[in-house]
Amino acid sequence: MEASALTSPSRSILSKPSSFRFLSHSISPKQVSFSKTWEKRINVASVKVMAISHNGSEPIQPVDDSINPRVKSVKPSKTMAISDHATALVQAGVPVIRLAAGEPDFDTPAAIAEAGINAIREGQTRYTPNTGTMELRKAICHKLKEENGLDYAPDQIMVSNGAKQCALQAVLAVCSPGDEVLIPAPFYVSYPEMARLADAEPIILPTDISDNFLLKPEILASKINKKSRLLILCSPSNPTGSVYPKELLEQIADIVRKHPRLLVLSDEIYEHIIFSPAKHISIASLPGMYDRTLTINGFSKTFAMTGWRLGYLAGPKHFLSACAKLQSQNTSGASSISQKAGLAALNLGYAGGEAVTTMVKAFRERRDFLVKSFRELPGVKISEPQGAFYLFIDFSSHYGSEVEGFGVINDSESLCRFLLDKAQVALVPGDAFGDDRCIRISYAASLTTLEAAMNRIKDAMALLKPPVTV
Repeated sequence: MEASALTSPSRSILSKPSSFRFLSHSISPKQVSFSKTWEKRINVASVKVMAISHNGSEPIQPVDDSINPRVKSVKPSKTMAISDHATALVQAGVPVIRLAAGEPDFDTPAAIAEAGINAIREGQTRYTPNTGTMELRKAICHKLKEENGLDYAPDQIMVSNGAKQCALQAVLAVCSPGDEVLIPAPFYVSYPEMARLADAEPIILPTDISDNFLLKPEILASKINKKSRLLILCSPSNPTGSVYPKELLEQIADIVRKHPRLLVLSDEIYEHIIFSPAKHISIASLPGMYDRTLTINGFSKTFAMTGWRLGYLAGPKHFLSACAKLQSQNTSGASSISQKAGLAALNLGYAGGEAVTTMVKAFRERRDFLVKSFRELPGVKISEPQGAFYLFIDFSSHYGSEVEGFGVINDSESLCRFLLDKAQVALVPGDAFGDDRCIRISYAASLTTLEAAMNRIKDAMALLKPPVTV
């Protein structure tokens, strides 16, 4: 601790700095006496600074800075870290093109924004029921029945501060210590960490780019055992953009139904950002899956409402009650203003109406441009995404290449550092998603921005030596 902090006028206990002296050097265990309890919890050798009473009384014990082991096991989000770093560079005047964040570049549609503004003006700014307003939950029920073929009552819906909160609370509610959570890779970065927070073990199921990163039923069947509690599916997928066809979902459902303990968490947040002829299917709508599926959705991606923080969970009442109990002791209900905006979003029409159709058309044009452009690069493998707004591209044939002034590119992280350094384009390394062969590119940016980024990437990749052959 710095001396200036200890002499702050606001700290009455330290109002007389003359009665204290400071030891800035390291203190050995023999120099300080601790109680047995503290000896077990603190590594005395690491103590650098202590305040000792001038009259020679007992030393002030250092603060126990230990962290919950479960929290320590959680990895920080690499997508957030890279996005924050890229933003800092831009604010410092570096012309970085940011293609790391999973956020639509469109403004929230005007009708939705106006509904939020009106909520403020009309004084609808107080707490709402823990699981969401009745009018919004009824609207979500209508949406799920009309668009997904799922029949839920309002008490089977929980509105939260984003789909991520819904997913975490679902994992915490259904998983016990020692349970296993089955997660196909590539995966959304938070899924394994959610399992760890529940003291469950994430079991990663491999997929391959040759199969469009879709889970093979035989791989799933081989990994299920008595500890298997939850299978997490994301379709359309972050980070790959892959969409599970109905036939494959039916095969997966056939396997899941054979195991009474096994539930499915279906993350459908990118549901309406999908490119024809691909079609979205909710696995809960398949025979025998309704009672064992927790469906996650929200407003962030489809309606460009990331900052409004609004998502929802639908499922069997027993599980919803458990999730609601967690939420009641955590954040309580979502923002009243955001819920009014969410209601307006669902009133735009089937699948979001014209506003969403316009956004999806733009995403498709951007996808087509990037797919064509990257296919022109040597040594690159692509699975053409059918939804969401990401490309997950295999650059592994370039690993081992050396770049003058940079060094060796030996994995996805060093490749992304190279592209940030030489091309000033921010991307996300695939190891964050469980596949180090690839990097993720978000095309939630204007076509002009993507064209500029592509030119920079091509120029940077030309610096790689030796040249790559396929």
